Amino acid sequence: MAGTTVAEVMAELAELEDPRAREVNEKHGDDHGVNLGKLRALAKRLKTQQELACRLWETDDTAARLLAILICRPKAFERDRLDAMVREARAPKVHDWLVNYVVKKNPHVEELRLAWSADPDPVVASAGWALTVERVAKKPEGLDLAGLLDVIEAEMKDAPDRLQWAMNHCLAQIGIEHAEHRARAIGIGERLQVLKDYPTSPGCTSPFAPVWISEMVRRRDG
Repeated sequence: MAGTTVAEVMAELAELEDPRAREVNEKHGDDHGVNLGKLRALAKRLKTQQELACRLWETDDTAARLLAILICRPKAFERDRLDAMVREARAPKVHDWLVNYVVKKNPHVEELRLAWSADPDPVVASAGWALTVERVAKKPEGLDLAGLLDVIEAEMKDAPDRLQWAMNHCLAQIGIEHAEHRARAIGIGERLQVLKDYPTSPGCTSPFAPVWISEMVRRRDG
């Protein structure tokens, strides 16, 4: 479907608008009414189109931006463009997909991780911490894990929601992956009590770090 125009795509997204999907999405802070399965099917049909993706992003429409993320070329973005995009991505799902589907595959990922982690904007900082979680799990060489735990211990309790969630994920990941830091990670979680009372569905693991760490280690080590 090369040569598809932004207007054609926006018309198709408008047709996919579903009030029930919007109701569910808005509960999570996402202002769109397109079922994500149908959005992915549209992306599959459009295939990779970097130029169209860039134009869809510029519409500032949440569904269009999600679609843009699915049809873009992650490695094609310059560092400064991704920095601007993460600051523009205020809907949680757009932010999450941008970090996971685009930034993680971009050659500037480490540079952005370092810059974003210390950013005064908590939403941008949460992107940096999400990238740090990835490194803790997959490429911890060179990371100061004890230093990360120091920052988490000092700042996580009072961090805004999205940043707190990303820091908590990092705390749990350090405890799960690195046995030498496990007792300290669990201790920090127990002292701070962050997400201790978070509602958890049956069969799901609590995001409260001490429980999360213990459960994942138990499953892995049998």
